[in-house]
Order: sequence, then C-alpha cells, then structure tokens
Amino acid sequence: MQIILNGAATEVADALTMAELIEQLKLGGRRLAVEVNAELVPRSRFSEHRLAPQDQVEIIHAVGGG
Repeated sequence: MQIILNGAATEVADALTMAELIEQLKLGGRRLAVEVNAELVPRSRFSEHRLAPQDQVEIIHAVGGG
C-alpha cells in the first residue's frame, strides 16, 4: 500500500504498524514525534497503530542540545 511519509509517496506492506515502520526506517530507540493524518501517535501506541492506504505520516527526530 502507499502512504505519504514526510511528504513523499512511499510503498509499505499492508496493515503495517507504526512500530514496524520505525524499525524498517532504522529509527528504533531514537526520540521521535510521530503524527498520522495530523494527529499525534503516542509511543505507547506504536505497536498497535496500523497504517492505512494514503495515511499522511510525519516523523520528527527530537534533537537535544544545550
């Protein structure tokens, strides 16, 4: 199926979970903020949140500094 990932059309497996997408992108263990269709998805729901065709996904990396 196709989703829109950070503004780019991207093919992913049907019924992929957010946790699976993050692992495929090699972003596991990083501090991230994730929105799907302009709604924040809490990290605690990544493993249960299934993506649907044409979902608009934005993944933002948290950058620390001081």
